[in-house]
Amino acid sequence: MKALTSLPLVMFLLSGMASPAFAEEAVAPAPHMPLIGEEAPAFTVETTQGTINFPDDYKGKWIILFSHPADFTPVCTTEFMTFATMMPEFEALNTQLVGLSIDSKYSHIAWLRTIREKAEYKDMKDVEVTFPLIEDIKMDVAKKYGMLQPTASTTQAVRAVFFIDPAAKIRAILYYPLSNGRNFDEIKRLLIAMQTSDAFQVATPADWRPGEDVIIPPAGSCGTAKERMEKSGQDDMDCKDWFLCFKKLPKEDVEGATGQL
Repeated sequence: MKALTSLPLVMFLLSGMASPAFAEEAVAPAPHMPLIGEEAPAFTVETTQGTINFPDDYKGKWIILFSHPADFTPVCTTEFMTFATMMPEFEALNTQLVGLSIDSKYSHIAWLRTIREKAEYKDMKDVEVTFPLIEDIKMDVAKKYGMLQPTASTTQAVRAVFFIDPAAKIRAILYYPLSNGRNFDEIKRLLIAMQTSDAFQVATPADWRPGEDVIIPPAGSCGTAKERMEKSGQDDMDCKDWFLCFKKLPKEDVEGATGQL
């Protein structure tokens, strides 16, 4: 009878001893992925171009921070060749490229040497990658930026792209799966579109390219809406309705404002 009486007590005590650990595990917060408009998380790391303090080392520049799953993988190789070949185009747009994978600096160096000496893709060969590639063996940066997605892989970063403006704010985020390479034309197009929006206080429509019409932000009052409709057709402005107004923006103006001229 005593044994039966004490059994519930023992079970209660045991459950009480175990409960804090289970409770702590249950409420552990998930890593926070930085969102559009937030400050870019800062870090100091080793790269193939030496130590960098991010984003402070690139004050006044746009930054494209991008991750890839692993060194010595075929899709990543084609992406790095493309980024490296386009590097002068991004530099003309006042933009710094920074890569990352969960590999050592020595693995990075060996891989980049292989790209330079052996890799060929489309019309690209003898490609030298000179932008920094972050060593992130402990996954510290990948976790800060939400580049690790456990349902895709716990040991590789997905193909994330973070656009960071000169004020160190996250402006856009793109994610691609492990199996598919990025569209670099779109990366450059989006960068130019954001720089154009900043320079001219406009929005850009779907599939916009420099030289095409841009969108004037919607009217904030009835009076402004009426005035826009009355002035439609003047000053290169074309209003389809009070909320949908386009205006001309020459390609030369865009290229001048974004530093391409």
